Amino acid sequence: MMTEVAIVLTVFYDGGCPRCRRDRASFERWAPEVGVYWCDINGQETRLRAEGIDPALALRSLHVKDAEGALWHGMEAYRRLFAFIWWLRPLGWLITRSWVSPWLTWLYRRWVDRRLCRQGRG
Repeated sequence: MMTEVAIVLTVFYDGGCPRCRRDRASFERWAPEVGVYWCDINGQETRLRAEGIDPALALRSLHVKDAEGALWHGMEAYRRLFAFIWWLRPLGWLITRSWVSPWLTWLYRRWVDRRLCRQGRG
């Protein structure tokens, strides 16, 4: 008998990104029992807007929605996701510190922009 798992986090990710797909697979391997719903944002502009997410920004920054309906993006979204894996929790805390987050956000966006350009999507 298969039991239903309550969705505690919805992750809006770029399924057209090989690295993003690998990260999703790793998370599912590390925390298979967690109720995370993975929503590929490609072709989902209407849904993203309904969720309050700018589709162009969704490509450049991870967005998550928690069980209470709150939306998070960027490093805070990663912290929310990392919270489900005990050994990633400290990293989640670190990446949201005021002296780390701006630099990581800049590096992350730069990496994403280059990837999107290489893929002809940027």
